[in-house]
Amino acid sequence: MREALAAASGRLAEAGVASPGHDAAVLLAHVLDVPRSRLPLVEGPDADQEVAFAALVARRSAREPLQHLTGTAAFRHVELAVGPGVFVPRPETELLAGWAVEAALAAQAGGVAEPVVVDLCTGSGAIAASIAHEVPGARVHAVELSPDALAWAARNLSGTGVDLREGDLAEAFDDLAGTVDVVVCNPPYVPLEAWESVAVEARDHDPHLALFSGQDGLDAVRVLARRAQVLLRPGGVLGFEHADVQGAAAPDVLLAVGGWADVRDHTDLAGRPRYCTARLAR
Repeated sequence: MREALAAASGRLAEAGVASPGHDAAVLLAHVLDVPRSRLPLVEGPDADQEVAFAALVARRSAREPLQHLTGTAAFRHVELAVGPGVFVPRPETELLAGWAVEAALAAQAGGVAEPVVVDLCTGSGAIAASIAHEVPGARVHAVELSPDALAWAARNLSGTGVDLREGDLAEAFDDLAGTVDVVVCNPPYVPLEAWESVAVEARDHDPHLALFSGQDGLDAVRVLARRAQVLLRPGGVLGFEHADVQGAAAPDVLLAVGGWADVRDHTDLAGRPRYCTARLAR
């Protein structure tokens, strides 16, 4: 077991994988069909499993996303099915989802028995699934433009009660106009000029519709700033993710549009600017 992990970790490190030891362990646990924490307690791979493990390590060395190889991605308290055609949710986005959960719970504490939450650009359905799981009674709605991503979201949101629709964030949910308590969004925000700086796993495997948004990366945020004003009730709140270099530029979009109060930017666990929140002025 140790030899298999050491060899795989070394190969992944040579390929430039950021977390070779972790990824090797996850792949071996996947092949052995055991939780990663149980690897020290089980026997090493047999001949067939060695072949399967080597094949997965080779694909990961080619920088295919780890989550595509295992077929799953953990996100807060839910496990999501992911693969080609959908953006793989990142740990950083769990902070934005946590903010949305807290905002919905605050609405309940304020007397709204069934807070209305809209997740725009839902992708895999990660944020919507988390809210539905953690805020009983919330009426959660989600929209996705890409048919491929929508299929993954439908799989992940099946049985959750989330109202999932296909559509563009610029036009979604006219029927909810003026009634929404929380709008949350992880929009595309990578500038087109930043193509070369994007990690290989994302650039070559995540759908570009979920990554790039104009020359400065803020085109979708500009649309979101106005669409959220249509959807939210007065006093409702908006939260959205952005690139770490957009800690000033993203809030400035809301300020330029006007009508927003309490505009505030938030950092991730590494101290980097990560998401922006605001309240629709009354």
